[in-house]
Amino acid sequence: MPTRFGGAVTQDWEPVVLHKSKPKAQDLRDPKAVNRALRSGAPVQTIKKFDAGSNKKTAGPVVNARKLDEGTEPAALDRVPTDVRQTIQKARLEKKLSQAELAKLINEQLKVVQEYENGKAVPNQAVLAKMERVLGVKLRGKSGK
Repeated sequence: MPTRFGGAVTQDWEPVVLHKSKPKAQDLRDPKAVNRALRSGAPVQTIKKFDAGSNKKTAGPVVNARKLDEGTEPAALDRVPTDVRQTIQKARLEKKLSQAELAKLINEQLKVVQEYENGKAVPNQAVLAKMERVLGVKLRGKSGK
């Protein structure tokens, strides 16, 4: 028969304490979690947000408005000149391309080409360079006519 150890019995391991992780903020805002907490009687914090759900914008700081008035920068941004937009239209029509086809060739959205031809776009040198390459006309510089 095996003999039993007659000494004091000791524990060889450290106790392990498991802690429940805190719920994420997104989970706390979940309507199901809020309702569950309300039903169980747990404390639920509600915060009334200022102007929540209204479509009103707050007035910006007045100090900056004075700086803008005194600024030397022009108020309106430069738009595509008339001669450039006409050149784009003529070259596109000569190549028998639609606005959508031109947009696809220069890897831009259709809206970009429409804005350039309508004169509403703010000129971007990279876009003009792509159009020059595809259409084979000069759109930038002094001899753009």
